[in-house]
Amino acid sequence: MRNKYAVIIICIVALVIIEKENNIISRVSDKLTLRRNIQTPEPPVPYNGLVVMEDNSSYPEGIYSENGTHAGQKHILLMATTRTGSSFVGEFFNQHGGNMFYLFEPLWHVERMLSIGKGGTNTSTSVWVYRDVLQHLFLCNFSMLEHFIYPPPQDHVTAALFRRESSMALCEEQVCTPVVKDIFERYRCRTRHCGPLNLTLASEVCLEKQHRVIKTVRVRQLDTLRSLVEDPRLDIKLIQLVRDPRAILASRMVAFAGKYRNWKSWAVNGDVPIEDEEVKRLEGNCNNIRISAELGLSQPKWLKNRYMLVRYEDIARYPMQKAAEMYNFTEIPMTTQARDWILRNTHASTEAGGVYSTQKNSSEQVEKWRRSIPFKLAQVVQKVCGPTMKLFGYRMCYTF
Repeated sequence: MRNKYAVIIICIVALVIIEKENNIISRVSDKLTLRRNIQTPEPPVPYNGLVVMEDNSSYPEGIYSENGTHAGQKHILLMATTRTGSSFVGEFFNQHGGNMFYLFEPLWHVERMLSIGKGGTNTSTSVWVYRDVLQHLFLCNFSMLEHFIYPPPQDHVTAALFRRESSMALCEEQVCTPVVKDIFERYRCRTRHCGPLNLTLASEVCLEKQHRVIKTVRVRQLDTLRSLVEDPRLDIKLIQLVRDPRAILASRMVAFAGKYRNWKSWAVNGDVPIEDEEVKRLEGNCNNIRISAELGLSQPKWLKNRYMLVRYEDIARYPMQKAAEMYNFTEIPMTTQARDWILRNTHASTEAGGVYSTQKNSSEQVEKWRRSIPFKLAQVVQKVCGPTMKLFGYRMCYTF
């Protein structure tokens, strides 16, 4: 009898010990999970075009105000493709002066992160993420962009913002924090010695500016921007910059030589295989540009007086006239500072800058492509991009 009770008591004690161990393991596991989540935040989760974000309490008040914009405030999106002269044209607005907040290619971070995460950018997902990031940036909210910056910002401070030095507003004294020893910032400000960028300070400066301009080569479909244009908090104007596709190809073969090895080989060795994936990609890019332009030029109700098409060749020939037209379209007064910069930088010598320079000898840029690519490559471009060239008024050539 005593043995039976002893066995029962031992079993009860054993069960109690096991339960306590399970509780301890559970608590330890919870702590480890919490610590893991703190150290390695989960990436943003796309949901119907939106991204779940962290708490935004550290950003200045007023960012999420539904009361509309300041009187006369404009939000300008300069959209283009690579090698269309968009960096140069973007400077027309960046050089405006103290009342302009200009951002250079913030979507670079988004494209890079999505490409890494998916083994290649998923177009159907990226277009909506691009739109939402742009919306937040036009409202001076950098929290969504922070999710895509690598390494991740610490306490909203980053040394990794792409081409920070290309934005005058991000190098102003108010945003210029003390230099931090042993922290390397690749895109550091050129006008003054600054430490890593405090995005909270950047947001405050953005809110103080009268106008906001974003330049991007990553928005390829105009129709995806409709909800952005119709946002009552914004007064959006869209400028689409285009260029002769033959000139774009010639420029890309120099700037992105590694990616255009096939084209360089075809230029030397023989005929271009018209069904090649590279040629199809060129055709797809031309079609995207044309479709967006056709939509913009048709002036649907949501784009009425909000879309402008500009050819790079016209800017190169008549920089001051075209700059004035763009400023008139945006309803932003051109400053003496912007005018002086345009005059200085559209008569640069041929030695000024490199492939990424914002200094241009305007009269030499328009026909430069004719000396850069052989006639057989120009013929291929004309064949696959013919409808696009016709829409923009580029003449076919049948001999050089």
